[in-house]
Amino acid sequence: CSRLFFYEGVSIMSILAAYAVPHPPLIIPTIGQGREGEIAATVRAYHETMRAAAEMRPDTVVIISPHATAYDDFFHISPGAGAEGNFAAFGHPEISIGIEYDEEFVRVLSSTASEKNIPAGTLGEKNPALDHGTMIPLFFLSEYLGDAPTKFVRIGIAGLPAHTHALLGQAIAATAERLGRRTICIASGDLSHRLMEGSANGFAPEGAEFDELCTAFMKTGDFLSLLQIPGSFAEAAGHCGLNGLWVLAGALDCAAVRSQLHSYEGPFGVGYAVASFTVTGRDEGRDYAAQLMRAEDAAMAELRTCEDAYVRLARMSIEHYVRTHSYVPLLEGLPSELLEQRAGAFVSIKKYGKLRGCIGTFVPAQQTLAEEILYNAVSAAVHDGRFEPIEEDELNRLVYSVDVLSEPEPISSAAELDPKRYGVIVKSIVDNRRGLLLPDLAGIDTAEEQLAVAREKARIQPKEAISLARFTVERHR
Repeated sequence: CSRLFFYEGVSIMSILAAYAVPHPPLIIPTIGQGREGEIAATVRAYHETMRAAAEMRPDTVVIISPHATAYDDFFHISPGAGAEGNFAAFGHPEISIGIEYDEEFVRVLSSTASEKNIPAGTLGEKNPALDHGTMIPLFFLSEYLGDAPTKFVRIGIAGLPAHTHALLGQAIAATAERLGRRTICIASGDLSHRLMEGSANGFAPEGAEFDELCTAFMKTGDFLSLLQIPGSFAEAAGHCGLNGLWVLAGALDCAAVRSQLHSYEGPFGVGYAVASFTVTGRDEGRDYAAQLMRAEDAAMAELRTCEDAYVRLARMSIEHYVRTHSYVPLLEGLPSELLEQRAGAFVSIKKYGKLRGCIGTFVPAQQTLAEEILYNAVSAAVHDGRFEPIEEDELNRLVYSVDVLSEPEPISSAAELDPKRYGVIVKSIVDNRRGLLLPDLAGIDTAEEQLAVAREKARIQPKEAISLARFTVERHR
């Protein structure tokens, strides 16, 4: 938390302020053609916050954009001396913006991230041109910066958990301190894209609730609560701004902050929020990444007390194998149905709400259901070809479920399916290619969708003849 330097005799935090802003292209008058008037409060707030940011005379501005180069497991930091971009994608190539990158900041940030085992760096750039998520904040900020020698750092988000984004924010602050840079951070991103029926992304009931939560937390500077918003809930709301707020949480660690929600509007079915977080001093108790880790530890400990024998067997099978590379002996005191019953079973593993492994059998391959779960659990952990094998340092953040399958029942058509109640097995008439899909999966609402995904898993073409079977599951979570 020692991120303090002296400027003109005054003790100042290395991060001067942070801002959360949206990026609707129509906010630029030439593009909006008058429609920007429908978000007048957002326009006013943008001018207010970017004027305040420029008045701080920052040496470096760090912009986090969800539309910059992004990877699931890596934070991309834009390399090079600078970059340009334009709004050709929105019909106006004549509107262009260019910036100079702070190459020394980028180099030190990449090194700091490496030292802290944060997956971030300059490798893998897909498109050097500036994206609209970066350019729209710059459109407003440049009006007030004038010819100030400010340099920039552009960073993409990642599909990594909240605490890893916060650790990146901490690395940004540490870099600013190490270099003595007067730095501001801007998280560019919209809130829910699913606020309204008939809008481009449709409607989701989670949308308005997500925006209400985010704006309440932004108003009070409650970054710990922002870090704890479940990823699945945010995804259902259709956001693109939460990850940037997670980075700000880390950048503002150990800082006393004056928070202000300047505006919130959503007339086009997308939530636009403008907020500022101005550093006023130090607060040693605001270590968000550490607080989040403690909260997660407590939640996982509570979760372990709720698991039944099926889930406990799956978890302990995986933990033992990952640590010893050997199968665990069957636990004592297992329920009789696990030792006397035979059935197919699938074991699913999730990490921070995202699938980390899933393997199973639709007919029994072992002598008991307990052995079925044990061996399938290990296979899901280390033999699912879609993922790298699970490592020991992941074990305390994994969540498990076990699906015990009924005996498959042949059916004649999709009319006999209900994706919420039945799983499906499709089998090619030509050969033995088979695809299985469990019931009650997120995003699978119709029998047609269920069959399409099952076909895809088995690489069975849409017009290829198939036989069908359905089954039910007994789900343990």
